[in-house]
Amino acid sequence: MLPTAAAGKVFTTRLLQWHFEANNRDLPWKNEKDAYKIWLSEVILQQTRADQALPYYERFTTQYPDVHLLAAAPEDEVFRLWQGLGYYNRCRNLLHTARILSREYGGRFPGTYEEILALKGIGSYTAAAIASFAFGLPYAVLDGNVYRVLSRYFGISTPIDSPAGKQEFQELATRLLPQGQAAAFNQAIMDFGSSVCKPKSPACTACPLSAGCFAQKKGMVAQLPVKAKKLKVKERHLHYFVLHTEQEVYLQQRTAKDIWQNLYEFLLIEPVGPYTGTDTWKALQRYHPDAAESVFRNRQRLTHQLVVSDFYLIPLDTKPGHLTTGIWVPKDQLKNYAFPKTILSFFNRKKYF
Repeated sequence: MLPTAAAGKVFTTRLLQWHFEANNRDLPWKNEKDAYKIWLSEVILQQTRADQALPYYERFTTQYPDVHLLAAAPEDEVFRLWQGLGYYNRCRNLLHTARILSREYGGRFPGTYEEILALKGIGSYTAAAIASFAFGLPYAVLDGNVYRVLSRYFGISTPIDSPAGKQEFQELATRLLPQGQAAAFNQAIMDFGSSVCKPKSPACTACPLSAGCFAQKKGMVAQLPVKAKKLKVKERHLHYFVLHTEQEVYLQQRTAKDIWQNLYEFLLIEPVGPYTGTDTWKALQRYHPDAAESVFRNRQRLTHQLVVSDFYLIPLDTKPGHLTTGIWVPKDQLKNYAFPKTILSFFNRKKYF
């Protein structure tokens, strides 16, 4: 059930007052009017905290200050710049849409919500952000911060991951938009969720909205918002054979539609079923008789997967002739290739070669 107009007006008024008087989150994309830079920031910020996103945003806007330069950039170069952010579909969609904007729109974003939403990789949240921040259009953003603030303040227990919940929260957020101030309201509620109404340890005692907050009054801050579905995590085991000569390292590029598509990695064995130490030893014997133990294990949690990677360092005197699907890369040129975070963890552990 949606709140009364009066209750909604109180919420919006107090939120905007906080925004204009006390919101001190100083980030370069705040108050930005360039649709290209807004789009870049929103794509980078997906599944990423603001402090982590900041250096990536600065590097992208410095190297590609307009969409034409991004569209013309080599794919490997863009992936190297993205390296470490994860969720690489975002980077692929970023490039695809940049090329569409450059080629078909003259480097400018279309000026309506519907046209923005039709672009690849842009969902309702990003389209609303671009429409409101760049063009002042009355579209409410709906992300994790917004769900949390609205759910707690108005006492909404409808699951946020259900169709009914998404519709209810979207209707509420849209009703709360003050006329002519969509951009300020959207920025305010997202910042409020990030800095005050946080997922854990929210600043309830210092919250300027606490007097009207349902969750605060009822002691339900930890219970809201509600999710209906529990995340199922699949565990994967990757076995990387780090084949290297004195001067070169063997790499392969991931081309399948899977995690880390288009990034580079070492020779990989991923078992379909259980993979025993004996299996690993037998496979390793093809390359080096003494290399039977992992030198490094890394565990990386993705949204729906736990990836456990073992690395086997295998020095070679000569290159095996049967390896034809990958490339041999000079060790001093590895910095020119984009790797997933788990491979970077191997490089950062210590100087292996």
